[in-house]
Amino acid sequence: MTRRLSVTWRLRAAGVALVVPPLLRVASFARVVTWLGPGVRPRAVPARELDAAALARWVDAVLRRLPGPWHHTCLKRSVVLYHLLHAAGRPVELCIGVRRTKGSGETLAAHAWLVRDGTPYLEPDPGVSLAHTMIARFPEPHTAPSVACIPQSS
Repeated sequence: MTRRLSVTWRLRAAGVALVVPPLLRVASFARVVTWLGPGVRPRAVPARELDAAALARWVDAVLRRLPGPWHHTCLKRSVVLYHLLHAAGRPVELCIGVRRTKGSGETLAAHAWLVRDGTPYLEPDPGVSLAHTMIARFPEPHTAPSVACIPQSS
């Protein structure tokens, strides 16, 4: 059963969605993730009432409505959700990967996604994540990468 997202979470998500994209343009990615990641203390907002799927839908809707530098990309979506979920005390990882695409010439396509409990989390199509070779993971691992960040063999 899916609950509606509370007004508090909607406002928090909209605020983070307004702040994160400009940060990604003016600061290094590693610094932004450090500011927004695991070091963030959980807030007084009751996380037990948080429906993560509803939060992801809300973040998607907000980012799709915003213009220019705020407009929805997988990176902006993932970083916003990464921060919100960490602030709620939910353990997630942020992964970034690349894959080769074929067409008129071979190019690289990038993707950013979240992982929880070793699997892609809140992804519209988890298979997309697994088609990419992971190049970065946050928080930085102290052990081997989780299975969800490692691409499937072709």
